[in-house]
Amino acid sequence: MTPTTPARPDAPATTVDTVVLDLDGTLVDSVYVHVLAWRAAFAAVGLDVASHRLHRAIGLGGDRLVTHVAGDAAERAVGDRVRALHDEDVERRTGEIGATDGAAALLEALRGRGLQVVLASSGAKEQTEQLLDLVEGAHHLLHEKVAGADAEASKPAPDLLEIALESVEATRAVTVGDAVWDVEASRAAGVPCLGLRCGGIGTAELLEAGAVAVYDDPRDLVDHLDEALALAAETNRG
Repeated sequence: MTPTTPARPDAPATTVDTVVLDLDGTLVDSVYVHVLAWRAAFAAVGLDVASHRLHRAIGLGGDRLVTHVAGDAAERAVGDRVRALHDEDVERRTGEIGATDGAAALLEALRGRGLQVVLASSGAKEQTEQLLDLVEGAHHLLHEKVAGADAEASKPAPDLLEIALESVEATRAVTVGDAVWDVEASRAAGVPCLGLRCGGIGTAELLEAGAVAVYDDPRDLVDHLDEALALAAETNRG
C-alpha cells in the first residue's frame, strides 16, 4: 500500500482525522533493550538502578529519566554521560530490535481509512530513523515525523504531541502509545489515547492514567480498529 491509497469506500464515518503514534514499545519492540541499555549506562558510572524502575520510566524523555530514577544529584553529576552511554548501547543493540506484531499493518490500515498518520518519538532523530527502518514501509506511510529535539519539553509534557498535531493541522486526533507517559502527554494535549500492552505496562495502569481503551499490540488494534476509532471519536465529541 502506498501513501496515496484512497480511503476505503466502506470505511465508517469518523470524527477522527489524525492518529499520532509513539515509536518505542508501540511500533518497535525496543522497551527491554532500552532497559538493559539504561541499566548498563548507570552501572558504568557506579549507580545501581533496578530494572523494574527503569522499565516504568521508559517513555519519559531522556532529559527527565535520570532524575526520575536516580535523583537530582545524579542528573547534575552524570546525566549527560549516562544518556550518551545509553544511546551508544542502543545503537549497538539495534539488531536485537524488531517491529511489534502488526506495526506495518496498523500504518497501512490507518492510511487505508484516509487518516493522517504522524509519528511522535521522544528519541533522537537519527535513532528514530534507524528504528523506523525496522517497520516495513513506515517511512512512506507516515505523513510526518517529530522527534524529541523538536520539542522544548519532553513527555509527559504535551509539547511533542502538539508539534505533531500542528504539523498536519489536525483537528480531531487520537494517539496510540504503550506507556503511562504517552497517556499523560495525550491528556495534557486534550487528545484521547489508545493504549497498547506490548511495551510491558498493564491494562489497569494504562486505563488509570486515562487511556480510553487498551489492546495487546498493533495487530490487536487493527482487528478492532473501527470500534477503537469510533470510541476515540466519541471521546473527542465529549
